[in-house]
Amino acid sequence: MGTVLLPIRKTENNSDLFGMLKSLDAECRMCTPITPLDCITRCKVYRIKNELRHLRETMDNPDYIKELLNVLKNETRLHILQAIVKGRYSVSQLQKELKKNGYIHSQDKINIEYLRPLIAVGLATESIGGYYATTLGGRLTKLLTCFPELAEKLPTHSECYDESILQFLLSGPKTYENMEGVIPPKIVSRIIKRIVSAGLGEPPVEKAFIFFFKSKRDPNKETFTETERKIYDTIPSEGISAGKLAKETAIYMRRIYKCLRGLKGKKLIFVRKTPKVYSLTCEGEKLASVLQELQQIVEDTRISSEQVMQNTALTIKVGGVSGHAFLQ
Repeated sequence: MGTVLLPIRKTENNSDLFGMLKSLDAECRMCTPITPLDCITRCKVYRIKNELRHLRETMDNPDYIKELLNVLKNETRLHILQAIVKGRYSVSQLQKELKKNGYIHSQDKINIEYLRPLIAVGLATESIGGYYATTLGGRLTKLLTCFPELAEKLPTHSECYDESILQFLLSGPKTYENMEGVIPPKIVSRIIKRIVSAGLGEPPVEKAFIFFFKSKRDPNKETFTETERKIYDTIPSEGISAGKLAKETAIYMRRIYKCLRGLKGKKLIFVRKTPKVYSLTCEGEKLASVLQELQQIVEDTRISSEQVMQNTALTIKVGGVSGHAFLQ
């Protein structure tokens, strides 16, 4: 998807699907179907490998992750996924299932607006008897149970800039300038505001980015008022904001600032501005972690699909089988 979402770090989870593929290959080699049709229509191994072949083509799209997220940011589609993960459903059965959850849609709308997008990104497939979730669809459905509010918290039909910033903030608080290097600078303010409004991010305290520090000047060479001394002695080596000084000394803010000006005039303190930083709320961290894991699953699937394309082929032999599977 280009630069829209952040690169993911490879983890040991990548080995999960690789291990499954090795098991499938071993199962294929031991399988002795009577006819090629049995291999194609009844074999779970063939179905999974065939899904991965089709996904390889779909994932070649540089905007795949963005399109996938936009498909998932829809409550009706998520309900459909949760249903077809359990088994095959016809459109009429899905219509009844959705009605139980308060969603009233025509069969045409269910097919065109909800099922077709799921199929387009490789989360669902159609077969005789109805629709069912692919292996990727099943893995992502299981993941999204950790954050069912996905469709509510993120904007639909977007360029996924919110998702990019959420993942960027997952590693720790970041400044406005930091975020300008991740998404287009002209929209940073709007994206931050939207994330904060959704309860996913925390803005900086407006006056907390101005800190006061003690200078190296010897305080014994200066005279203090009682309040100045109290304030001066409260300032730690790592600096402190005026607001925190007021809390720790129980002195009014107006008096705090007056004494700080006096201490600054005596060159006993100096001011340093630290950039405002934005961070995630607990809910924001949870969603960002889900997004990161989603990308990891997609990357895992992409690598596995490449492996299938490279190492397997559909082999149809005429006559007897003699201990070899039709699908190698």
